[in-house]
Amino acid sequence: MTVRKATRDDLDRVNSLLEQVLEVHADGRPDIFKHGTKKYSDSELFEFFENDLTPVFVAENERGFVCGYVFCIVRTTENNSILKDRRELYIDDLCVDESCRGQGIGRRLFEYVEEYVQTNNFDSITLNVWSLNASAIRFYEKCGFSPLKITMEKSYDKD
Repeated sequence: MTVRKATRDDLDRVNSLLEQVLEVHADGRPDIFKHGTKKYSDSELFEFFENDLTPVFVAENERGFVCGYVFCIVRTTENNSILKDRRELYIDDLCVDESCRGQGIGRRLFEYVEEYVQTNNFDSITLNVWSLNASAIRFYEKCGFSPLKITMEKSYDKD
């Protein structure tokens, strides 16, 4: 298993994985997410692939098949009146292909991100996870994450 920076050649596989993630969310919260839609346009993905502030890493098996990805965003806090200066790497999305789960690919992607964070002097890694995604929550807890803040909701029936 190799983890590397995504390139334009990875577009089709990344799109396929993005579709899998979207369907998990649309199944779990159809009141929020639309089935069959796309989170990012191809041009947006190409911009992410080429921008050091939005690194995307892919996990590729020995046959060259992209089994997973992790989208990251560099976030900085500077000269804030109440917050200390910080540099964090935000995980926007992490996905392992349904057919490849349980093989340690998610763990390998996360380890790669940790190496990237340590090499590039970040203060932390942050992410959001939807409460409907219990398996993702368990995965992130196993990776050492704990809640930083909680977003709460009160919904109103519009019918």
